[in-house]
Amino acid sequence: MSAAAIFVDGGYFDRVSRDCGSPRIDFGKLATELAKPNDLMRTYYYHCLPYQSPVPTPEEIERHQGKQRFFSALNRLNRFEVREGKLEFRGVDKDTLKPIFEQKRVDIYLGVDLVLLAVKNRIARAILITGDSDFLPAIRAAKNEGVVIHLFHGSGPQQPHRDLWEEADDRTLITPDLLSSFLLAPPTYASSSSGGQPASSAPPAGYGGPASPAINGNY
Repeated sequence: MSAAAIFVDGGYFDRVSRDCGSPRIDFGKLATELAKPNDLMRTYYYHCLPYQSPVPTPEEIERHQGKQRFFSALNRLNRFEVREGKLEFRGVDKDTLKPIFEQKRVDIYLGVDLVLLAVKNRIARAILITGDSDFLPAIRAAKNEGVVIHLFHGSGPQQPHRDLWEEADDRTLITPDLLSSFLLAPPTYASSSSGGQPASSAPPAGYGGPASPAINGNY
C-alpha cells in the first residue's frame, strides 16, 4: 500500500476546531483515520508557542507552559512530529486595539517537508489541513511528482483561499460531525477502593493537560 503524510497547520486547525465547538481531539486517531486507505508515513504538526512579553505575565507563562506540554504530548505519539515556528508581535490593531501576531517559519517548514517527501518518492498522497495559499508553490511541485493532494478545510471565516481549493485534487469540509470521529476518550477510573483516581497516570494520546491550548488557539 502506498504511503500518505499529513500536514497540519496548527493555527488554522485551532480556528476551525473552535468554530466546530472546540472538541477535544485525539490526534493519534485523527491521523490514522485521515490517512486511510493509505499507510501513514508520518504526521507533521506546525505551530508556534504563545507569545510572551519581555516581562511575562502569569497568564502568559501559564499559556506558554501549557502549549509546551501539548507539543510534548504530540511528539510522543507514533509517527508524529511537531515543527515549531516563532510567533512575533506586530503591534496593535488601531480599530480593535487587539494585538497583532505573525507566525514565522511555519509556511517554509511545511513547504519544504512536502516537497522533499514528494521528490524522494516517499509518499503518494498528502493530506493538508490548511487554508493558506502560500503553500501553492510546494503543492504544485508535489503534484508534478505524482503526489495526490487532499485538502481538509473549514468554512465561513475559515474557508480556504480559492486558489488553494482549486489546486487540491480532493477536498473535504471539516464539520462538527467529522471531528466527532476523533474525540479524545474520557479517562477511565478505577474502583472506589482506589479513591476514584484514574486507572493510569499516563497522559491520553494527543492530550497535553487539563485544557488543550492548541485546540483553544490561545497565543
